[in-house]
Amino acid sequence: MQQRAPQAPAVDPREVERFRELADRWWDPDGPMRPLHRLGPCRLGWLRDQAVRHFRRSATARTPLAGLEALDVGCGGGLVAEPLARLGARVTGIDPADDIVAAAAQHAELAGLPITYRAATTGDLVAEGRGFDLVTALEVIEHVPEPEALVGDLARLVRPGGLVVLSTLSRTWRAWLLGIVGAEYLLGWLPPGTHNWNRFVTPAELTHMLRTQGLRATALVGIAYDPAQAVFHMVRDTSVNYMLAAVRD
Repeated sequence: MQQRAPQAPAVDPREVERFRELADRWWDPDGPMRPLHRLGPCRLGWLRDQAVRHFRRSATARTPLAGLEALDVGCGGGLVAEPLARLGARVTGIDPADDIVAAAAQHAELAGLPITYRAATTGDLVAEGRGFDLVTALEVIEHVPEPEALVGDLARLVRPGGLVVLSTLSRTWRAWLLGIVGAEYLLGWLPPGTHNWNRFVTPAELTHMLRTQGLRATALVGIAYDPAQAVFHMVRDTSVNYMLAAVRD
């Protein structure tokens, strides 16, 4: 029996508005997006390594992703899109908040990076029949009400032989304690209410969603914060933050 495709993921207007209010401070490393700035080196390094390995590119090349088309879903102000462009990819960034997209486009223009930004959803691009070699959705799936539908769209947007990379938080008590109580209320890294623990997705759940949509998980790694060094680093423990790579065969 043919599996029924999930409906297009609805956008939570409360989530869109929450991030829209931060549009003009997205690139402030000491502002409300500070955790993403600190996460950047760690998660972007892993993303680069996965892409270089999967597409069989030179690890020492200055622009190892040259010639590839990349889509950054939930691009925000461009913290992932800009590094991908610097690695040589032709990047499209989408976000449902038009104010954020405008801020991202302005920042990219000032940086001299030819990134295409659009106020759009994954469903919009699926309807247009778009396809990409690399699709990223970092810190996105925990903010949508229908994660299975988002994964379905990601699977439709990546070309055969392409790579999908996601990062998110696992639905565990440690993630609640560190990712919500600690980051939002004790340390003040994020505005209170940024995350909803009930929307966190475990690695097993995400792997299953990917598999049902024709994507094969190929790599999984945890991310932890080292307070002594004030940096994030890769760990085996995936019970709080984690990243997952999957391919479309």
